[in-house]
Amino acid sequence: MSEENKDLGDKAEEAANDFADGAKKTANEFSEGLKNAGGENKKILVGVLAIILGSLGVHKFLLGYNKEGFILLGASVISYALVCLIIGAFLIYIPMLIGLIEGIIYLTKSDEEFYNTYQVGKKPWF
Repeated sequence: MSEENKDLGDKAEEAANDFADGAKKTANEFSEGLKNAGGENKKILVGVLAIILGSLGVHKFLLGYNKEGFILLGASVISYALVCLIIGAFLIYIPMLIGLIEGIIYLTKSDEEFYNTYQVGKKPWF
């Protein structure tokens, strides 16, 4: 019986070592993926934020286009203020539409094309 217990113990130890090695490998892959996700290419983050918060220019600030971000933010604030005069109800859709269009454009480009156009080439609009 002791040999059976010894074999069973050896198999358990081997399985534990295999599990530990697999866990380390998975953790390393996860950390590498996490580093790449927050790296230089911000395509998905900027695209989703452009669709959701595009009227506030958040996506422009993340890409480093501060002037364009303030233009969108100012247009939104002015249109919200003019809602009382009814004209703002029509103007409020312009920054939202710009953000939606830019978000769709960002997400449909390839990673390389997005990086070269908006992060290296610094193309501020569309």
